[in-house]
Order: sequence, then C-alpha cells, then structure tokens
Amino acid sequence: MSTSLQPIGQLSPGHDLNGYIQAVNGIPVLTVDEERELAFRLHDENDLEAARRLVMSHLRFVVHIARSYSGYGLPQADLIQEGNVGLMKAVKRFDPNQGVRLVSFAVHWIKAEIHEFVLRNWRIVKVATTKAQRKLFFNLRSAKKRLAWLNTDEVDAIAKDLDVKPEVVREMEGRLSAFDAGFDASPSDDDEQSSYQAPAQYLDDARYDPAVQLEDSDWEADSTRRLRDALGGLDERSRHILQSRWLAENKATLHELADVYGVSAERIRQLEKNAMKKIRQQLGESLAA
Repeated sequence: MSTSLQPIGQLSPGHDLNGYIQAVNGIPVLTVDEERELAFRLHDENDLEAARRLVMSHLRFVVHIARSYSGYGLPQADLIQEGNVGLMKAVKRFDPNQGVRLVSFAVHWIKAEIHEFVLRNWRIVKVATTKAQRKLFFNLRSAKKRLAWLNTDEVDAIAKDLDVKPEVVREMEGRLSAFDAGFDASPSDDDEQSSYQAPAQYLDDARYDPAVQLEDSDWEADSTRRLRDALGGLDERSRHILQSRWLAENKATLHELADVYGVSAERIRQLEKNAMKKIRQQLGESLAA
C-alpha cells in the first residue's frame, strides 16, 4: 500500500484546513467488528479498499494528535499531513491477530512521523540527533511550557526521570532557548540597529582590498600574455579561424569561414579543433614552466 494515498479525494489539510477537519470529523467511526473485518481483509487479501476505509476512519484521530504539537510554531496542516503518513504506515503493518485496536497501534507511528518532522523543521540546526536526545527534547519541551529557566532541583528531577545526566538536560535547555538568526538582515526590517546584528555585517569585504585587486590584475595580464603567445605559435589560417570564431565581437560561423577559404564547413571545424588542441597544450606547458 502506497503512503501517498489522498485522504478525501483531492482534499488535503494544505488546501483548506478548516474544511478538511470538518470533513474528517464527518467520517463515521468504525465499530470493533467493522474494524476487525476490514483489517483481516487487508491482512489476508491485501484489499486496498479495506485499507482506505481504515485510514479514512482514523483521520480525525491524527488531527487530535497533531493539535498537541501546535506549540512548535509549525503549520498545523503540515503536522497533520505527516501524521497521516504515520497512520498509513501503521495500517499497512497492522496485524488484527494481535487483538488490539488500530488506534492503539497507530499512535506510535503517527507520533513518530510528527516527531521527525518537528526535529527536521523546528530549527535550521538540528537540536536532537540521537534517540536519547529526541526523547529528552520532547519531554523537556513539554516541561518548559510550565517552567522558566530550570533550577538545580528541577534539572535533577528531569534527569532522574529520563535517566540522563543533569549536564545533558542543561545542554538541551540551552538549545531550546536558542534562536535562529538570518545570515543577512531581513529586507523588510526597518530597524537599523537590528540589521547590524546580522552575521553578514561582521565579514570583511575583500572586493576593494588592494592586494586582491593587484592579484586579479596580474592574473588577467598573465593570462592574456600566455594566450597571445599561444596564438602566435599557430599558422595564419588557424589563428584567423580561432580569432573569428571566439575572439571577434561578431563571431563568424563555420559556413562563413568555409566560404572565405573555399573549403567545407567540416574542414573548418577540424582546423578549429586542432588549433584549440595546440592552444591548450601550449598553455599547459607555459603553466608548468
């Protein structure tokens, strides 16, 4: 079963969140017997219509879970979409022989997808990467809703509950209290004082460094000299072809040069290719010297 299944035709949370929530709340909840019948049809016969009905009847549950993550500042529609992915993964893996309701089994998958989405998007820099850090992130985030900066007793209590060291709790608290700063000042920010706090303001502008300008000038002059010397080593016809094809303001075509020399356009192309090969070889030798 594909996890790209659309919840209600073309309706999705991103198009009309209120309309979506109203629609999913209008889908009837399955009875125990109906759920078991559909689950066995999917499990034993790979019945995709049964899978669709199982997913549809639990979309309201995803909305309920997603609302509990509204404090992270992420779009509610995106949280619901990610939770729907988790629901579809749960339906695909659900085994009715275990004797549990789908909702009890699916809650893990729904929260797992939402957790991954929150950790990927909440900050530019990841605040939690290991399994232990992720557990601490969400537990501490919940605690911080009720607390200001944690005192020593609170840190010790959380560390004991989550079986981590107190310094790990302090480190995660610091990450939660940090904020992302844009590299450049926001174009819409009229506060001149805050614009000077952008990291870009602390970088040196090397464009007008005399040493850099002199180096660029010397490099350009040296490149021009080596190219002129390399062109001088060609016969007159090959040099004229390259100059007409690459260096002239109004570049000539192969057919125009073929008319000048009374040969085919293919012959001009061959002469151009051989001349370019000699130029590259001579430039390489001059660099190695």
